[in-house]
Amino acid sequence: MRSVRLLAPLGPLASRCRWAAPEQPGKAPRLLRPPGQGPLPGWRPFSSSQASCKLAGGDPGERRAGSCAEAAGEEEEEDEGVEFGTLSDKFSSRKFYHKTTSRFQNLKLQEEGEEEPERKLRRGPKNTPYWYFLKCKALIRDDKLAEALELFEVQMLKEERVWPEESNYTVLIGGCGRVGYVKKAFRLYNDMKKRGLTPTEATYTALFNACAESPWKDSGLQSALKLRQQLKSKNEELNLITYHALLKVCALCSGLRMCFDVLKEIVQKGHIPTAETFSFLLMSCIKDSKNGFRYALQVWKQMTELGIKANSHTYNLMLRAARDCGIGDPVVASELLLRPTHENSSQLRLAPGRQKEKVKNQKKGSESAAAVQLDVEAMEKQLFWESSVQPEELIQQQNKDMNRAETEPAALDSPSVARSRPGALMRRGQNEMEQEQARLSQKQRFCNLPNLLDARMPDAAVVSLGTVATPSDRLALMGDVEGFLSKMKEDNAEPNIKTFTLLADLVEPQSPSESSLLALLDEHKVKVDVTFFNTLIRKKSKQGDLEGAKSMLPALVKRGLSPNLQTFCNLAIACHQEKDGLQLLTDLKRSGVTPNKYIYSALIAAAVRQLDYSYLTEILRDMRNNEVPPNEVIIRQLEFAAQYPPKFDRYKSKNTYLEKIDGFRGYYYRWLKVMAGEETPHPWEKYRTVKRAVDDKKEEVAEEQPGQK
Repeated sequence: MRSVRLLAPLGPLASRCRWAAPEQPGKAPRLLRPPGQGPLPGWRPFSSSQASCKLAGGDPGERRAGSCAEAAGEEEEEDEGVEFGTLSDKFSSRKFYHKTTSRFQNLKLQEEGEEEPERKLRRGPKNTPYWYFLKCKALIRDDKLAEALELFEVQMLKEERVWPEESNYTVLIGGCGRVGYVKKAFRLYNDMKKRGLTPTEATYTALFNACAESPWKDSGLQSALKLRQQLKSKNEELNLITYHALLKVCALCSGLRMCFDVLKEIVQKGHIPTAETFSFLLMSCIKDSKNGFRYALQVWKQMTELGIKANSHTYNLMLRAARDCGIGDPVVASELLLRPTHENSSQLRLAPGRQKEKVKNQKKGSESAAAVQLDVEAMEKQLFWESSVQPEELIQQQNKDMNRAETEPAALDSPSVARSRPGALMRRGQNEMEQEQARLSQKQRFCNLPNLLDARMPDAAVVSLGTVATPSDRLALMGDVEGFLSKMKEDNAEPNIKTFTLLADLVEPQSPSESSLLALLDEHKVKVDVTFFNTLIRKKSKQGDLEGAKSMLPALVKRGLSPNLQTFCNLAIACHQEKDGLQLLTDLKRSGVTPNKYIYSALIAAAVRQLDYSYLTEILRDMRNNEVPPNEVIIRQLEFAAQYPPKFDRYKSKNTYLEKIDGFRGYYYRWLKVMAGEETPHPWEKYRTVKRAVDDKKEEVAEEQPGQK
């Protein structure tokens, strides 16, 4: 019977048993060795046969005398080629009996060098959490959010292993909030809670601000509402600054009605609304392009009735509303904006005493809250008055206003308003001497215009509102340039360069107001910038006045400024002819400036508007020479230009505008094959750290909505 030798670790009987094979330096021990190679070093052989060694019932003296060693020596010559494990090959092909785990796989990968080595701990004194707070704050101020996150997550937490504080998380959440990095902000917030740190009101403010600045408004709104619900369940008391951040979320991501829900809660908690509170309400009004200007005027009216003075930011928001929004139905606007103040002031004014006093018992507090809530609800009801009024009532009100206008002895065609601003306002007539003075004095004409921003405006001076169609008409309702600036002076609000830039976008083209803007800038000692001139150039270019747009360049250079790419992009809007567009590209090349995708997009839009396919071909050829990759907007413009008209029949009639479309289509499709398109970068790409970039990308592909890419 063949014996099978067992390998056992070398024990205290090392002096009594000889080694089966000497230790070979440089070779790692193996559990299974091929035939012909002795047993493992450090292991001694045993035989399982009775002839070799008596295991049980034998004489202990014989075992001590070394009978096992002699038997092993005899069997070694007989079974020289037999190794442990070879017998099992006859019965099974399985050679490995241990299970592979992820831990052993990771160890194997580390041995092969496929994973980067772990970071070594930094030696020397550790920095304090406050030092990291100041360092991250400085990096965020310099727009280096990715470096701040890397400093916090790698050096602070992993290398130095410094235990973070609440301020370290809050400053990073605030940095993520300013750029709308919602996912990272909430990831830091959750990690903060896992470490047992208590979030502060500044933390919640930063989280709400991140939701407001999110590139995807629906997702940001859902995150903010979820956070708000969690805070309500914890009975967390928020301060006015945090409520303002929540108002900002509702203003940018939802609408005016949700802002009023937050405003009710603000007033119920005993906070006093400020100019900043109404600024967020104005921001929500601007989202409504149809009725936003009328809503903004109503919110302004309520703010002035509460005795709150507007600041420069509030005035700029009113200019934005006049530029971007309409007034809605003129009948509804006349009823709401020209209504006497005393009719509804008692319902909407919030009592100062009720605002300041603290709630001492539950009964008193509930009564006070109900009274305040009624005021906010009345304000909301007045803003959305048209939804609760039947159309018949609106028609009756319109007829009433028309009858009132017809019964007035004075004419309604005042030259100072009706002719210069058609449809803006209908006023009662002035005598001939006042009309003559209004023609002679430009400033007096501005001052005579009714200003709906002024709460003391005489109601009897205005009958109704006409059709307010243009931004200059809406500016006229606020007193035009001079009236608007005089109202700012009354409230001690200093106009800034943004104010004058918005006014430049609102004033009537080629009017005395437009030409007086530079003089007003010098009068108010406001330093002009390139954006102001770019606004004037864009206005003239949209009217097709290329020469007028070019005439602004000497004034720009005279002020010590240099045109930028946005300046040339605004000039490209007016290049409707091929010679003008190619001349602009040549001038840019001489100046050493490479046109960007926005300049080419403006030129393509002008060429498509004229159906000039030769012009389009030259633009594409210049893009190819300068190696400017097209973006999605340019591709969409070119695809529209390459399409045949729906009812185009080349055999039925000759179309001079479409004679060269076939040549353009052939060049365009060849151009597409050689031009590499520009990939739209992810909004958060530059803020990601290197380690989490791949994981974030996989998560966002699965979680993003179809319209978010």
